Amino acid sequence: MLQNIEFANPEFFWLLLLLPVALLWFILTRKKQTASLKLSSTNAFKTKSIWSKLRPILWALRLLALASIITALARPQTEDISTRTKTTKGIDIVMAIDVSSSMLARDLTPNRLSALKEVAAAFIKKRPNDRIGLVAYAGESYTKTPITSDKSIVLSALKDIRYGQLEDGTAIGMGLATSVNRLKESKAISKVIILLTDGVNNSGFIEPQTAADLAVEYEIKTYTIGLGTNGNALTPVSYKRDGSFQYGMRPVELDEELLQNIAEVTGGKYFRATDNEELEEIYNEINKLEKTEIEEFKYYKYEEKFRPLVLLAGALLLIEWLLRATIFKSFI
Repeated sequence: MLQNIEFANPEFFWLLLLLPVALLWFILTRKKQTASLKLSSTNAFKTKSIWSKLRPILWALRLLALASIITALARPQTEDISTRTKTTKGIDIVMAIDVSSSMLARDLTPNRLSALKEVAAAFIKKRPNDRIGLVAYAGESYTKTPITSDKSIVLSALKDIRYGQLEDGTAIGMGLATSVNRLKESKAISKVIILLTDGVNNSGFIEPQTAADLAVEYEIKTYTIGLGTNGNALTPVSYKRDGSFQYGMRPVELDEELLQNIAEVTGGKYFRATDNEELEEIYNEINKLEKTEIEEFKYYKYEEKFRPLVLLAGALLLIEWLLRATIFKSFI
């Protein structure tokens, strides 16, 4: 209970130094406070009353009252703090994910798509105040999840993304255009697309430059990520008889110039990830670049606790006065 009490004016505690001074003064002047009578013999005045010995209790009551008043002047109080946060700048983000067969390449562990899903999930968890949507694309594109503030839905949809849900190919323009379509009606102050691919645009009926122009028109910033090692990567090249992939070393084909151009014209930034660590660092950097502004309001409620001390001091002084006027009247 006492550990939650604070004092608004603790400087008044210096007045407590008066208490030992007052006590010393009482001790030095105690004999002078009682009238004395000199007699040759005190045999006739042998009384056994203890009240005369208890007279210092009056000073004790006065000192306690003074200590209570000083503590009351220091204004003991309890403080209750309530906090409310307000998002002053919300961000809507669409993550466009390439799910073509080349995303199964094993130059990232265990493969590009699995590595991306793990890093993207961590990124989503770091954006509790933003709305996020998912777009998947390969030879065509579709909206996996519209922008939503429910991160559990987004994370579940991300986990469900896999190769084979779309016709194979890499339709970068389609993926970007679908993402723009998800964000164009957004009322958020900041709208962002994170587009990841590991190839070149070879499918779809919308050119990437056209989709980039749409992003500019709707003021949507686009961060582009080129995924894949430099040189060759162990990539699916054909199917085995049992339907599984036959892997082989193939050169990594990535249209970096296109990705750089999309990022530049939309006000974003281009990144290149050649391994799991770089991919994670890229999403961490984007997380830092796109900060949601949070305004925090703190409300302070103070409850004054000096009143009981004032009442205690008054009660002590009243008791002292009553004792002086009654029991100790004959000894003062």
